[in-house]
Amino acid sequence: MATAIKSSPRSPHREAKGPVERNFFENLGPGLITGAADDDPSGISTYSVAGAAFGYGTLWTALLSFPMMAAIQLMSARLGAVTGHGLAHEVRLRYSRYVLWGTCALLAISNIVNLAADLGGMGGATSMLTGLNPLTLTAAYAVIIVALLFWSSYKQIARIFKWLTLALFAYVLAAFLARPDWKAVALATFVPHFTLTRDSIAVLVAILGTSISPYLFFWQAAQECEERRASPAPKTGKLARLRGIHIDVITGMVYSNLIMYFIILTAAATLHAHGHTNISTARQAAEALLPLAGRGAYLLFALGLIGTGMLGVPVLAGSCGYAFAEAAAWRGTLDVPPRRAPQFYAVIGAAIGAGLVLNFARVNALKMLFWAAIVNGVLAPPLILLVVLLTSSRKVMGSAVSSPLVRVLGWITLAFMTAAAVALFVV
Repeated sequence: MATAIKSSPRSPHREAKGPVERNFFENLGPGLITGAADDDPSGISTYSVAGAAFGYGTLWTALLSFPMMAAIQLMSARLGAVTGHGLAHEVRLRYSRYVLWGTCALLAISNIVNLAADLGGMGGATSMLTGLNPLTLTAAYAVIIVALLFWSSYKQIARIFKWLTLALFAYVLAAFLARPDWKAVALATFVPHFTLTRDSIAVLVAILGTSISPYLFFWQAAQECEERRASPAPKTGKLARLRGIHIDVITGMVYSNLIMYFIILTAAATLHAHGHTNISTARQAAEALLPLAGRGAYLLFALGLIGTGMLGVPVLAGSCGYAFAEAAAWRGTLDVPPRRAPQFYAVIGAAIGAGLVLNFARVNALKMLFWAAIVNGVLAPPLILLVVLLTSSRKVMGSAVSSPLVRVLGWITLAFMTAAAVALFVV
């Protein structure tokens, strides 16, 4: 146990070096991974479509989504760290089985569609670079990811995921290679412009739905449980752990929104500026970049798609596994082999397999993303409500309830996402 505590990124024993803030990089873990996973290939597609269609006009949405994302992910992280249980477990204890299994069913549908889009995006991006068959590559990625999740320990997976977050820097470099008009960029960032048209509402709803995705709530809480099992903190170290979680989550959400910002910027500076306003996938965006911004930006965009897919697909499948395991009271952890948690791993494998089947069935990628947005739009508001209520309850959280500011931001997020869900159906 002493070894496990020593190697934990959030061990309170590291306080001997100084305050938690001095150990900034050691505190990064689930929050950073969750934030990076939010910028998966399906998210990149959404942001590319926004930049191509509206130019710099949607850059301000990164500032809008950040506080809402941060509030909900902080609540989810706090729930897992304080209770030692995931979101579905707490819902099972306190709400009806119809609420529980209805939530899990909608989550599974949304995640499988997102999985299919992400796997297809990875296969397509690799096909662009190699000329190999995209379906074969998609299947190969699915096998690699299943092997990683099934036969690596939690610590190994967490270490790999932290390195994979670096893949997102490709979009920062691509944005600078695109040579944007920085004056126009600054104006669009800090002076929001929005028109009440069908297309602009649809894009705003898509950005919010992609940024504040229900699967991230389940994943964040579950990963904090994994961290807690890896290094149980003594009573004197609980405050330090919560402070470390705060640093981790805020950093992850800043990173997520920063990358979203640069993806929109890249598409705006290249595609929109040259009249390519009607794209539907990240692959189309990457292909269009080649003649406009050069091979460097093209390669960075394509490689970023592959790297983020390797992070996003396991998170999507893993959140399904955690949700169903918690709902059914199965053992669910990535730190044991499949034979010791067979149902948990079966759900993960089934989710990836279903996503692969959708690709081989040649379901249109744009339609998959559209239906995923519909399900996310339906699922997000009630889940946000549950997260806010659970983390505001002293029966659940004891003295570690969410702060007043986080609770207010949670209610604001609920209002925004409810309006987005209504707008999604109207549009």
